[in-house]
Amino acid sequence: MKPSRLDTVLESLLDQRWPSFIWGPPGVGKSSLVHSIARRRSLPVVDLRASLLDPTDLRGIPAIQDGQAVWCPPAFLPRAGRPPGILFLDEINAAPPMVQASLYQLVLDRRVGEYELPDGWWIVAAGNRAQDRAVTFRMSSALANRFVHLQFETDIDDWRAWALAHSITPLVVGFLGVRPALLQEEPGDSAAFATPRSWEMVSDVVKRFGSVAQCRDVLPGIIGEGAAVEFVKFAKQALHEDQLRAIVADPEGAVIPKALDEIYVITSWFAYHGKDPAVAKAAAQLLGRLPPEFAVVMARDMLKASPAFVRELGYKAFLKSHGQLLLG
Repeated sequence: MKPSRLDTVLESLLDQRWPSFIWGPPGVGKSSLVHSIARRRSLPVVDLRASLLDPTDLRGIPAIQDGQAVWCPPAFLPRAGRPPGILFLDEINAAPPMVQASLYQLVLDRRVGEYELPDGWWIVAAGNRAQDRAVTFRMSSALANRFVHLQFETDIDDWRAWALAHSITPLVVGFLGVRPALLQEEPGDSAAFATPRSWEMVSDVVKRFGSVAQCRDVLPGIIGEGAAVEFVKFAKQALHEDQLRAIVADPEGAVIPKALDEIYVITSWFAYHGKDPAVAKAAAQLLGRLPPEFAVVMARDMLKASPAFVRELGYKAFLKSHGQLLLG
């Protein structure tokens, strides 16, 4: 299930009583998805790492009251009187079987011993898959049967929309447009491998060093040797800032490259700088000069970067002639 669909499904499931479990490889954004929904709904999140718990942690410790032992629940669990929120059980299948057993009652009955989860709180869990070489324990059928299970699958279009909203450098966005298979790689013998999270790290490192050339020896330790070699080669051949600024200065007369990778860099760069009125105006004029399929990508990206792009004359002309592609 791709992230945009999973987002819709998970938010809908929050309105019923059955807890949800998100399965997916490391680094794809499972936790971020839950926190994003919580922010959208203005809900607090109690992020509970099940792998760090002991079997007795959820029940709490006993205290004597009126000659009887009562259990004092841990402070990290939501208390009665708090506004509704999400209890997020992350890395639940990385917890040992005894800890998983202590979660049975909380997940199904919304209580542990004398503690009861307040009304309005939803339970969402997440975990990595065994085939991803992550630390996992087999989840018992008794616990698994208590969840609605959702599979998180990476999707290049969803990731691109996220990347544009989070200022991922155009080189990374353009490269993955050409090599979408490298958005998510299977873990290998190397400690580093490509994931959506590691590409975000690459973007941050490139920005910090100022160029790919300045950090080329760091990149294999983020995305692995193979992906790093391809990305560095792509960056060497990509259009430079001065070339892209020349297109902004003369969108109707500047030479537009024909190569696929260079066009991806152009569309990504313009979207990255889309809030700049001069860039937006040039992008609108450029739509008629790009291959239609890339012009559609640029138009959609520019609209996400700046909704005011809809008022540009070049966009209106493109919409009139290629509206079926843009709205399809």
